Amino acid sequence: MSDVNKTIQKWNASFRKGTDFDSWGQLVEAIDEYQILARQLQKEVQSTNSPDFTEEQKKTLGKIATCLEMRSASLQCTQSKEEFKLEDLKKLESIIKNVLTYNKEFPFDVQPVPLRRILAPGEEENLELEEEEDAAAGAGSAETFPPRAPGTLLPRLPSEPRMTLLTIKIEKIGLKDAGQCIDPYITISVKDVNGVDLNPAQDTPVATSKEDTYIHFRVDVEIQRHIEKLPKGAAIFFEFKHYKPKKRFTSTKCFAFMEMDEIKPGPIVIELYKKPTDFKRKKLQLLTKKPLYLHLHQTLHKDT
Repeated sequence: MSDVNKTIQKWNASFRKGTDFDSWGQLVEAIDEYQILARQLQKEVQSTNSPDFTEEQKKTLGKIATCLEMRSASLQCTQSKEEFKLEDLKKLESIIKNVLTYNKEFPFDVQPVPLRRILAPGEEENLELEEEEDAAAGAGSAETFPPRAPGTLLPRLPSEPRMTLLTIKIEKIGLKDAGQCIDPYITISVKDVNGVDLNPAQDTPVATSKEDTYIHFRVDVEIQRHIEKLPKGAAIFFEFKHYKPKKRFTSTKCFAFMEMDEIKPGPIVIELYKKPTDFKRKKLQLLTKKPLYLHLHQTLHKDT
């Protein structure tokens, strides 16, 4: 079996795994599976040196990724007006399986989102010199760009006896050029002392409003592990990302993190650091000397 057929087989297995979780009501697992597959498909779509798929086939893969994101968003927001149903998603299984020979019209009126490149951690290090010219370009005509895919926030885990769950409300972030950030959002991840993921990363939806030097989110993030099960030295990271129209990719602007001893109910304000994100917390550089921070509010849920 060729490499490309093996890849398609893996995608198909991942797709079925997600729809199985979905039909069983295991929503957290379904969302996780859908998002992993969507990222894999988008990576293939955005690859410039992949001879395995034609441009038309990449377009189809991009549309499938969009549908996976839409189903994922429907599961996270039960009151969504634009619900994407499981039975609709299942219609795509045969398309993934036969993507090399598929030549019919795509069953749903959706668009792939290949225009925006999401940089891998550290990849934007070489682009720091270009930051200034982007700021000078200002917000530009933001409305001419397609909207970012929906946020990937996950529901709260089921409670367990004598275990604590943490909800973090992201209130706002202070930045001197807040008004110039296009489609700003925050990626939340939980890492161990070596910077290894302990949970799936989550993205907030795009910020709700901008005001002076603040970008407001007002969104709840459910940490996907009981506090008692987090290893010593773990930390919760918040990466602030925004879209750069001139370069047509989404870049990390700065990051913040919260360590285990800072987990306590109530408001907390944490410092912002320069990119690239240092998940090991070894070489930290403050973003600014100005009093600008990430503003959070923590709620602990304990099942007695």
